[in-house]
Amino acid sequence: MNKDQVKGKVKDVAGRVERQVGEWTGDEGKQVHGAVKQVEGKVQNAWGNAKDAGNDAAEKRTPNRTSEPGSSETENEKDVRSRRKAG
Repeated sequence: MNKDQVKGKVKDVAGRVERQVGEWTGDEGKQVHGAVKQVEGKVQNAWGNAKDAGNDAAEKRTPNRTSEPGSSETENEKDVRSRRKAG
């Protein structure tokens, strides 16, 4: 869970509370402000979810690195290099 998801959820809940208080008291301004805050929270939470999904996808696409210390070359890169030498 990233900070956008947390902040978005907090805004969503705070907006829901403010909207509900506005309904109980008959304050239309509070109702509108609460509803707007709720939408902001939902959007921010959705943005956080998208970022999280993007990070997960990027981690899955990252090639496996060799276990040799100090080596930044992937196994695939080694195969390509060895084929070039042999060919």
